[in-house]
Amino acid sequence: TGNMTKDHQIVIAHNNWTSYLAGARWVIIFDIQPQHGNRVLMDGFPGVITSDDDFGVNSAGMMISETTITQFEGWDPKGKPEFMRSRKAMQYANSIDDYVRIIKEGNNGGYANDWLIGDRKTGEIAYLELGLKNTPLWRTKDGYFVSSNFARDPKLIKEETTFDPADASSSPNARRARWEELMKQAKGKIDVSMAQQFLADHVDSFEKKEQPDERSLCGHVDISSRGIKEWGWNEYNPGGAVQGKAADSGMAAKMSFVARAGHPCGQDFLAADFLERHPEYSWQKPLLRDMKAGPWTVFTAGQKETQ
Repeated sequence: TGNMTKDHQIVIAHNNWTSYLAGARWVIIFDIQPQHGNRVLMDGFPGVITSDDDFGVNSAGMMISETTITQFEGWDPKGKPEFMRSRKAMQYANSIDDYVRIIKEGNNGGYANDWLIGDRKTGEIAYLELGLKNTPLWRTKDGYFVSSNFARDPKLIKEETTFDPADASSSPNARRARWEELMKQAKGKIDVSMAQQFLADHVDSFEKKEQPDERSLCGHVDISSRGIKEWGWNEYNPGGAVQGKAADSGMAAKMSFVARAGHPCGQDFLAADFLERHPEYSWQKPLLRDMKAGPWTVFTAGQKETQ
């Protein structure tokens, strides 16, 4: 937001990292006009009441995304689940303060995330690191926040995770380094089309070369001989960046965002080819689908499916 972006408004973007089993099905855009609260446009998959990777916009001008904190430990069984809090916040928040208050209410530490929140009405963006004991909040009207499954707050890292912030070879830290590099290069030029390019980026910041793998912003863990040990993903685990979304304040005002199914870079994942190379994952065969990349497409509330 501010001097970081081309027209000084908010730009928000997110690619969802998950297994291809789930990711190939994460292709629904929900347009919800509830009886109470705000209209919501968000991505998701069949059977959920919330986005679940928590990207969306609402009619009060809120722009929301998050990434999950790696190796977080903490759980309050008496609390409220994230899927309930995130849906309530997306529907009822009219400001950053509202969103923070609602998402923290009854926080149980489950699905602990770094929340990236924007308010197109004010141009302000915020970053809420929602641990169970520590919940630091940063806000700015002129700057940026990046997130790639790393915890930011030293106290939270120490008290609530087993994550190593110094390991430059890990997926979260390597992606953080690349995000920071891109922010420096792109200052004052960022718009939605540039955000789409960021989500498709294949630079491995640790190896310092173009190489799609678990360290590139567009994740392709299925071709990594390392996997992601912090997530319990073995080598060549069929997972990575399974779709991408982006919006700016102008799009959010029209209740719209641009989204792409499949890898944001446009590459296709073909299940049969993968299983031939990696029979150790043949247990997934009954459910593992091709994940073909669709085109970047603008979705808008009120839109009807074309026949």
